[in-house]
Amino acid sequence: MKIHKYERKYKREKFDCGKKPLNNYIQKNATKDVKTGACTCFIVKNDEDEVIGYYTLSTESIPIEDAPEQFQKKIKYQYVPVILLGRLALDKNHFGKGLGKLLLVDSLKRSLDVATNHVGAVAVIVDPIDEEAEHYYLKYGFTLLPDSGRMFMSMKTIETAFNKS
Repeated sequence: MKIHKYERKYKREKFDCGKKPLNNYIQKNATKDVKTGACTCFIVKNDEDEVIGYYTLSTESIPIEDAPEQFQKKIKYQYVPVILLGRLALDKNHFGKGLGKLLLVDSLKRSLDVATNHVGAVAVIVDPIDEEAEHYYLKYGFTLLPDSGRMFMSMKTIETAFNKS
C-alpha cells in the first residue's frame, strides 16, 4: 500500500473507524485544515480512491515542565518544540492487516525527516482519544506525560528505531 498526501478528491463518506470524532474529521474537516495549513494529512486508499486510513501532522510546543525530565535539563526554553500526530485512524474493515502500523511508521519517518532537515522538534506527541488508543501507542514505545494525558516519543528514540531496521 502506498501513502498519499490528502486531496479533496479522495472519497471519505464511507470511512468508519468506529470512533465518531475521527470519522467526522476525515469526512468534514480535513479539507479545511489542509487548505489553511493547520496540518498535513496523509492517507491510504483502496483502488476506488476511498480513504481506508489516515493521519495528520502539525507543529506544536509543550511547556518545558510537561516534558520528560531529561529534556527539562537540556532545553533552556519555556516551550519544547514537538510534532503533533494529531489523528491516526483506520477503517474498521481493514483492521488486522498491518495498515495502522504502516501509517504510524510513516508518520514517525516523516516527523524525523522534518525534525532533522527542516524544522527543529525534539519529539512526536499524541493525544490518545481513549484507553484503546493509549494502549496502542504504548505498544509502539510512546510514554505517558504526567498530568497531561499526552504521550511522547523522542526523536532520538525514533532515529534509533529506524537505524536498527
